[in-house]
Amino acid sequence: MSRPSWAPKDIDLDRPSGARVYDYFLGGAHNFAVDRELAGMIASMTPDIGDTMRANRSFLRRVVRRILDDGITQFLDIGSGIPTVGNVHEVAQKADPSCRVVYVDVDPIAVSHSRAILDGNPGTVVVQADARDVESIVADPDVRELLDFDRPIAVLVLGVLHFVPDADDPAGIVARLRESVPAGSMLALVNVTHEDQPPEVIEAQKLSSRTGTPIFLRSRAELLAQFDGWDLVEPGLVHLPLWHPDVPLADGERPERFGALAGLAVKR
Repeated sequence: MSRPSWAPKDIDLDRPSGARVYDYFLGGAHNFAVDRELAGMIASMTPDIGDTMRANRSFLRRVVRRILDDGITQFLDIGSGIPTVGNVHEVAQKADPSCRVVYVDVDPIAVSHSRAILDGNPGTVVVQADARDVESIVADPDVRELLDFDRPIAVLVLGVLHFVPDADDPAGIVARLRESVPAGSMLALVNVTHEDQPPEVIEAQKLSSRTGTPIFLRSRAELLAQFDGWDLVEPGLVHLPLWHPDVPLADGERPERFGALAGLAVKR
């Protein structure tokens, strides 16, 4: 296989990458046959997975526009994956070229791809770090150079905390992020849920325990607890497609089938 210009030399093209699988489900071009094969296997077990990922990306675009409307032009995106197909910097910098975006991911493959893709964009920085290590993220010199922590920052945790077990205190992670940013900052959060899900979907999610990145389904009450100290904006914590949709849901569409709850909040 010939190596495309966006694929760094240290990346093994014969092994699938979770970040590239996500890119494939989003309709992106930063993936290979091995990633598409794995995506097909996942979709055969959980047919709604692609729609859920696309609904999450659609929420990202809507929430970034809302954050910009509130005057915030700084973004800290934790668990960002590969920044393609309408990601934060594309939406924000199209509206305001002065916007600054920090992408954080623990996956070295996602980080390597991201740095190659964003090379030459001075309004972005890519940092390799674990979402649980909040203090290292906010103290990183590249983060501090790009973001002004005296002004409001939008913190995005869109589908990363459901990989964090309860023992690692996901609500505590969000609380430490809240303490790291000034009043007026905003938090956008997405987490998969077991509420309103049919038994077969919950059983399929349990298969993730066989991988190195098991998924932890959480209740609405558990997710609301993560917003402690933040004020949720209308319509609150809702299923992904119900958060200020660009177009109404089709007749008979079940928003709960997307399996994730989303919300946006402001620091008091």
